[in-house]
Amino acid sequence: MTTDSEIKPERSPAAKFLLVLAVGFILAIPLFSVWLLTSDRQSQSQTAQASIVTGWGGPQVFAGPRIVLPYRARVTETVEDGGKSVTRTNLVTRELVLSPKTLTLSNALTTEVKRRAIYEVAVYDTAIKGKAVFTLPDDFARFGVPLDQIDFARAELRFGLSDARGLSGNNRVAVDGKPVSLQPGKGLNETSGSGFFAWVDAGTLPSTPIAVDFTVRFKGNQSLTVVPHAGQTDWTVTSKWPHPSFVGTFIPVKRTISDAGFTANYDITNLALGTSLVNLDASTVGPVMPDLSGQANMTPPVPGVSATATVNLVQPVDIYDQVSRATKYGFLFIGFTFVAFLMFDLIGGLQISAVQYILIGGGLILFFVLLLAFAEIIGFALAYVVASGAILGLITAYAASALGSWRRAGIIGGLLAALYGAIYILLSLEAYALLIGSLLLFAALAGVMYLTRNLDWSRTLRR
Repeated sequence: MTTDSEIKPERSPAAKFLLVLAVGFILAIPLFSVWLLTSDRQSQSQTAQASIVTGWGGPQVFAGPRIVLPYRARVTETVEDGGKSVTRTNLVTRELVLSPKTLTLSNALTTEVKRRAIYEVAVYDTAIKGKAVFTLPDDFARFGVPLDQIDFARAELRFGLSDARGLSGNNRVAVDGKPVSLQPGKGLNETSGSGFFAWVDAGTLPSTPIAVDFTVRFKGNQSLTVVPHAGQTDWTVTSKWPHPSFVGTFIPVKRTISDAGFTANYDITNLALGTSLVNLDASTVGPVMPDLSGQANMTPPVPGVSATATVNLVQPVDIYDQVSRATKYGFLFIGFTFVAFLMFDLIGGLQISAVQYILIGGGLILFFVLLLAFAEIIGFALAYVVASGAILGLITAYAASALGSWRRAGIIGGLLAALYGAIYILLSLEAYALLIGSLLLFAALAGVMYLTRNLDWSRTLRR
């Protein structure tokens, strides 16, 4: 016979709710660890991708051509000599940088995907064909450099390429139809001085335009950036890669994208660039644009570069970004599942311990680890199906024991299946993720409020 002294008080509904809430906060620690694991695996992937393309050529930045003209300038300075201020005038040599009046570029990116183990990276091989026309602007006298002080015979034609290791053979440059010999080094500041140049005689420049035709072959990976600097820059780029991303300061005025590839046309003037065709200081390239790296559809600007046009070869799916986004919805998985079990506890009269909540939460968090592990092998979509199916079966079977009924476990399983489906839709419809997520939370809160509308949260039960 059971006496009143042997009847143990049961926690009140409010205490149970607070216990479940505390368990949920404790599970935030392993959930955060999974997010850190995803970030670490992404970092490892980037390191592996860099090793795959070692020696091939990095994300390339192409700039040029420009003509660099040495000229003599008088510099006046005041110095102290014997306690007196003495003014001296020295003759120094400086460089004048002349950008082309018009520049026409065209190239096709021949792409392939290089793989090593589970990692892959998109690389390309291309040949930029171009024609540049140089002429002294009509208002050249305003720059204060007399023509007789310019050494046109020692002019240099400079090209910039950020990773000169990617240069291939058969590069050709002709000035007024005459081939010139190319020399390594002396690139342009936009490419950190990397590139090549040719000595040219620009003696006809004051009266006659100089035409430069060139073909530059090089390799790179993931992106190609062109730095426009001419009075009028026209660039046409084509490729069979079906997933381009156009970023930078300028985007194409016309583009076509299909499963067969893309074509993009750029039309950029120096009025939009905000730079002059003549620069009297070779160490600068004009006003530097503000840092737009935090804005949508923009990439961090190339250091020291005023403006860029960039084509990225985007992989269709970045599994690490998707797994990271899925992890951020971890609280929805835990919260909805715990609420379902709590309703069985409070309304159905079943008793679920804190340990059981922890085990169920551990299974929900294991889903994200399985998702990351399988996604690296079989892709995100299929990995999502495999991981969700495994956890769905595990928790449903455990719920049958904890709730003492397969029928009740079926309700839990159906809830989880619906939740996994809803989260996948959230991940697919990024633009509406906040809206759908907030509606799910509203529906859950409304359901809990309805089911517990007559519940006395402060009562203490006995058993």
